[in-house]
Amino acid sequence: MKAVQIQTFGAPEGLVLVDLPAPVPAEGEVLIAVEAVGVAGVDVLIRRGALAAYGFTEGFIAGSEVAGRVTAVGNGVDEEWVGRPVWAFTGTGGGYVEQAAVPLEQVLPLPAGLSPADAVTVGSSGAVAHFGLAQARFAPGEAVLVRGAAGSIGVMAVQLAARQGARAVAVTTSSAERGKRLRDLGATHVLDRSGQGDPDAPDGYDVIVDIVGGDAMPSFFDLLNPNGRMVAVGVVGGQPPADFGTTLMAQFQKSISFATFSAATIGTADLQAVRREQFEAVARGDLGAVVHEVLPLDQVALAHRKMDSGEVFGRIVLTP
Repeated sequence: MKAVQIQTFGAPEGLVLVDLPAPVPAEGEVLIAVEAVGVAGVDVLIRRGALAAYGFTEGFIAGSEVAGRVTAVGNGVDEEWVGRPVWAFTGTGGGYVEQAAVPLEQVLPLPAGLSPADAVTVGSSGAVAHFGLAQARFAPGEAVLVRGAAGSIGVMAVQLAARQGARAVAVTTSSAERGKRLRDLGATHVLDRSGQGDPDAPDGYDVIVDIVGGDAMPSFFDLLNPNGRMVAVGVVGGQPPADFGTTLMAQFQKSISFATFSAATIGTADLQAVRREQFEAVARGDLGAVVHEVLPLDQVALAHRKMDSGEVFGRIVLTP
């Protein structure tokens, strides 16, 4: 089968299409003929080598979610799965492939009306947005700011906060055109990347969902209301300054708090329950799956160049 390896950390040209033996499903696994692969922000960080300290090495196959059709099953798996359209979480990697063997507990059947491309656009990002808001103890009637809202996690966080009764959903983004699209998804205020630019925006926020990180992250503590909570669900802009806790402590009298969130801390059953609900909501038209572009697997370097340039709104999908 064809697969994409990170043969050299750094530029997108380090992503190389190679031939590998097709996998055979082990006990408890299904084999999926992949029809769609989601390109995530974490894939970009791994490709750049930014996460090498976590054990990622050159030769790694990125990609954490795929959708397609089950073609075979391992021992202990009902043969009725064969032929079903499914979504699957492949873990921290292994998704940039034509065929994927995945444990059954990480697989969900696709509801009627949900395309493979939509599934890999919502599957992981929607769960992160859902549990990120929960980590922030978001409650109806609160004001929310989504920093870096144009990516797949941000798009979902905007929709979920609006659906769950936020009194305001502000977003930071890079252009008026993106701001308009985010308003169509539920945003009420559009800010520039510094968190300014809308005189009618709230003076402060009860919850900030931060997907960006980077050097500017600590400045957003100033935008939290008393008892406000910031949750970092990503660091697509790089790690924050090592001393960002000093800025946090300078706000001591406001009783603000900072937390990180990783889906790795949520049990598989809980993640799958949320994904199942969101898949059905997208199929009904109650949630939007924003696909930026669909590209063939052999154009993975182009996909990553688009991610690097910051032009992606929603998610790029690869098709083997």
